[in-house]
Amino acid sequence: MEASAEHEITPGEIKVREVTDYQPTWTENAPGAAGVFTVQLVLDHGSEEYVIRPTADDLDVLKSLLRESENVYFDLERKVLMFGNRKIGS
Repeated sequence: MEASAEHEITPGEIKVREVTDYQPTWTENAPGAAGVFTVQLVLDHGSEEYVIRPTADDLDVLKSLLRESENVYFDLERKVLMFGNRKIGS
């Protein structure tokens, strides 16, 4: 049997990337109306970016998780933020 050639992984095949930076923004809809929050996730030091639109309540929780996590990953296929591993009880 012949050994198969190694497959080179292209950037498009990577489905989970590390969140290395993020930029929250707030945009006014209309005077007196509720605004819209967006968070630009910078993935793998700028190799890719993704924008999410959390509610104000979700943004509060999100900021805490981003601040308290050593590693944060984003699954591009499933659109899931993962906040690293935690020890039970911490």
